Formats: sequence, structure tokens, C-alpha cells
Amino acid sequence: MHIVEIVLDGFKSYATRTVITDFDPQFNAITGLNGSGKSNVLDSICFVLGISNLNLNELIYKQGQAGVTKASVTLVFDNSNRELSPHGLRSTTRRISVAGEVLL
Repeated sequence: MHIVEIVLDGFKSYATRTVITDFDPQFNAITGLNGSGKSNVLDSICFVLGISNLNLNELIYKQGQAGVTKASVTLVFDNSNRELSPHGLRSTTRRISVAGEVLL
């Protein structure tokens, strides 16, 4: 099982829906200019997996001050190898609102 796509919407520096694709099953590197959101991609993965200790309001684009009131991140997996994948898991999503609520 490996990530094939990350969908970010309102998460940190990603104000609008952004889809990141073309992940390699073996090895990936995130490159870019300073301030281009590289760390935010890793933070988004941690957020979905529930291993983030950041204030939830800090995860929403400009903390809701730019009219963005919620954030969501979706991880899409390739689980074609059933021996290494949980049964039925294709994607997982986590959403939050400016009020700090986790939305289902």
C-alpha cells in the first residue's frame, strides 16, 4: 500500500483545492523554493493520520482570516497488493473548521 494522491483544500498554505499526484511506490522527494509549501505537504499527511500536535486553527489557511473557514486533506492509496493492505481502505479524509471542530 502506498500513497498515490493527496488532496488539500484550505490546509495551511493551500487555500484552494490542490491535488498532488505521481507518487512513486518506493521513494519520493519533495523539492521547491523556500516558502512553497513543502513542509505543509508532510504536515498534511501527519494531520490525516492523527499524529499532529499543532493547534487546529493553525492548520486552516490564514487561520480563517481570508474567508476560508474549513480545511480538509484526503490521502488516496494504491492497495492493489491485498497482502499488505487493510481490507477496503482506498482513501482517508480528515476535515476541520475554524471553530476547531473535526468534521466527519
